[in-house]
Amino acid sequence: MKLQKIVMAAVVLGLAGSSAALAASHAKKAMMKSEKTVMVGGAKMFPSRNIIENAVNSKDHTTLVAAVKAAGLVKTLSGKGPFTVFAPTNAAFAKLPKGTVATLLKPKNKAMLVKILTSHVVATNALSGMIGKMISDDGGQHAIKTVSGDKLWATMKNGKIFLTDENGGTAQVTIADVRQSNGVIHVIDKVLLPK
Repeated sequence: MKLQKIVMAAVVLGLAGSSAALAASHAKKAMMKSEKTVMVGGAKMFPSRNIIENAVNSKDHTTLVAAVKAAGLVKTLSGKGPFTVFAPTNAAFAKLPKGTVATLLKPKNKAMLVKILTSHVVATNALSGMIGKMISDDGGQHAIKTVSGDKLWATMKNGKIFLTDENGGTAQVTIADVRQSNGVIHVIDKVLLPK
């Protein structure tokens, strides 16, 4: 009789735990449905997810995701942040000289890959309105210090933000203000290269 009561209690607790997990799952789905999302690479980007959780779903950022994994930056960009990531598309990586991406993804070139990727990251949550104001306040060009220690120069033309690297290469922000739980992503059309 005592064993039967213990078994019944365990079953009741198990059902209660399952119900709580199911309720939490439904609540999360309901919250995600109500979020204001932006489409990037054919996928919704959810503000409640972090940079990595969203980026892995973009068909336009498979090269960037592979590079982030090869550089060992997944944990960092999944962290608290805040981060602003200027995210080059697959097409942007394809503009690099032939064989560059394959070379960068080799383990022996990890340090160089980390340097390039972190030159696309800023340790703050900078929405386009804030960047535009800094550009205006600085007379048309604002210097941005990246996590790599390099600089990008932000300018505006016809309401679009452009970023110029230390080598004179320029990328346009094509999709701005993709909010993340740990910052923001701005999609860009060119890979920016540190000196």
